[in-house]
Amino acid sequence: MQGGAKEKRFFRSDLGLVATFCLAALVMSWISYALPRFLPGDFVTATYGASQVTLTAQEEAALRADQEPQGGFGHYLWRLARFDWGYSYVFNTPVSVLFLGALPWTLLLMGSAHIISMVIGFVAGVEAAWRRNSAIEKGMVGGMTVLEGIPEICTGVILLFVFALQLQWFPTAGAETAYGEPGFLGHMADVVRHLALPLGTLVLAYFPGNFLLTRNSMVMVIMADYINTARAKGLPPLRIRYVHAARNALLPVVNRFGIRLAFMITGALVVERINSYPGVGTLLYNAIAARDLPVIQMVVLMSSLIILAVFFALEWAYRIIDPRIRHAR
Repeated sequence: MQGGAKEKRFFRSDLGLVATFCLAALVMSWISYALPRFLPGDFVTATYGASQVTLTAQEEAALRADQEPQGGFGHYLWRLARFDWGYSYVFNTPVSVLFLGALPWTLLLMGSAHIISMVIGFVAGVEAAWRRNSAIEKGMVGGMTVLEGIPEICTGVILLFVFALQLQWFPTAGAETAYGEPGFLGHMADVVRHLALPLGTLVLAYFPGNFLLTRNSMVMVIMADYINTARAKGLPPLRIRYVHAARNALLPVVNRFGIRLAFMITGALVVERINSYPGVGTLLYNAIAARDLPVIQMVVLMSSLIILAVFFALEWAYRIIDPRIRHAR
């Protein structure tokens, strides 16, 4: 009976998490739906009045229909589900095509940067904490503290100048060569070469914070009584370090991973613009410069929904990593 009560409590907690996610997604969608209605004056004039885009009467009518669907908010949600996100008269392309074309590049860049910096930062932080008060640990903490304070834009410009302009080891712009190497392996190698500089910029920006957070968490964990008990039992140091200690130091790192994702678009915008990388950040920058509200509207909404989905997944990850969170709800 007690086990059944726990399962019911877990189910209600999980159901509440799903309901919270759905409610937040609806609120974000409604804000995107209502945003054009808060603009001063006429929507079309406010959006395209100062641009060089000339709209026909038919295009103006279609644009107003996109922003003011006759079915109201429900019809707007239906259009979102069908990937009918409007049309960009600046780029002469459906908004869904623009966003879905840029999204894979940003996911490749940001996903690789987050995973690599998290893994390297976590392992380095664990090893540094295990060797606390040593010369290696002090040097690593000092170096990571300095590196943490360098902005992404500075790192990106330095890497671009040295490795692309001076040494010419990597391309200066783009995500792939227009007429690149034939074959799958040749194309993948070309993509990696274009990815190297923006990826290196983000890894150098994210790695120090993950290292310092892991190191500080590990220092607290290895002072706990159960670590001393594991040592007294004669367990191998590697097992104590990673099975008993590192797992309990992982939760703050995963939490930071989720928080960093909240700034995914701003981080991508800076790095993608420096390297002319054709991701969502570059798309958003170009749309803002052209005052293309349909594109801005969908980029912000879809990016917010993606980040919300990642937070939802991380909440489940927290419960797996630390069962105390699940039992406390």
